[in-house]
Amino acid sequence: MKALIIDDEIDICYLLSGILRQNNISTNYVNNLANAIIELHKMQPTVVFLDNHLPDGLGINFVEHIKKNYPQIKIVMITAYDTQADRQQALNKGVDVFIGKPFTRDAINSATDSMFGFQHYPHL
Repeated sequence: MKALIIDDEIDICYLLSGILRQNNISTNYVNNLANAIIELHKMQPTVVFLDNHLPDGLGINFVEHIKKNYPQIKIVMITAYDTQADRQQALNKGVDVFIGKPFTRDAINSATDSMFGFQHYPHL
């Protein structure tokens, strides 16, 4: 499995990459929508983790591009703008999972569980 992270905060990219790699999901990240277009084509990820407020546009408006050109890709929106209206708009546009920032490891694991049927066990 491959994940593309689209977020302008490098710390979020590193943190999310680490969590996903622990779940055997390879990752790559970009920090804007222009680079996301290129990387989507090259990488053909299984899932995209998408921030909403990016330097060159809104992630919510990029969902349509992903769904039109790569309908098989799952989309997880991760954003600090976490209102009921934001959630509803994202889900209506085709986002599979919506997670507010700050997120937890459990929230990411729960998202991958729900989309791909993974099982995560607590570390003993």
